[in-house]
Amino acid sequence: MKAHKDVRVTIRVDKDLKERAESLFEFLGMNMTTALNVFLRKAVEEAAIPFEVSAKNTGFGAGLSSGELTHAFEGAVHNELEENQRRGLVTARYDAAKKQAYLESADGTQEQVR
Repeated sequence: MKAHKDVRVTIRVDKDLKERAESLFEFLGMNMTTALNVFLRKAVEEAAIPFEVSAKNTGFGAGLSSGELTHAFEGAVHNELEENQRRGLVTARYDAAKKQAYLESADGTQEQVR
């Protein structure tokens, strides 16, 4: 007789979402357990979430204050500039005082853009 290796996993989901998911899975010929096992097996096989995860459909920054969004954006820009410098890439920059765009080389030299 084969040893039973299954374990119980408990998760919390919105009631409406659960009901809609169960309806979909029933239409597809499976139950919630089978659907979640399909998802988990595919994730493990691909070593990734098996579909694109994007903020574009949910509204980027949902739940964040304007200040938090600004801080996150500034951090991302700063990280990108550091990475460009590390890789020796030219970076497009903007001098707000002069209202002028310029290119900055990894060595710090600047070339004005016309």
